[in-house]
Amino acid sequence: MDDWRAQRERAVRAHAAAEERRRADEAAEAARLVVWFAAEADRRGLRRTRLTVQPHHGGGRYRSRLTGWYVDRARRRAVDARGNFYLLAVPPSLRARLFGADPQPQPAPLIVGQGGRDGESIPLRTLLTRRLDAGDDWP
Repeated sequence: MDDWRAQRERAVRAHAAAEERRRADEAAEAARLVVWFAAEADRRGLRRTRLTVQPHHGGGRYRSRLTGWYVDRARRRAVDARGNFYLLAVPPSLRARLFGADPQPQPAPLIVGQGGRDGESIPLRTLLTRRLDAGDDWP
């Protein structure tokens, strides 16, 4: 019985370690893609824009000090010139409405929208490539 329990615990630890390695590999690949996008956008001369932030609930947009490129049409995801990825949604607040909001960089997902309620997801590489191909003709 103790052998079985010890073997099971080893298997669970090995599985958890493998999952952690997979997540780290995915995060590193996504980070490389975002840095590539920023460099390629600069190389192609895509115009940077002042990014705005949306409240999680409710309407309106908040100013931010960030400049970069929106990478989705909803303007909820963006990349700055240093290759940082941002989710441009924050909790609603009077302070953000008055003084603006400055979200922190987030790890980029390899599959954008995965697990979302609408079921629409897209590989990060595809999303970034579409944005580059659209050039400055982006809404």
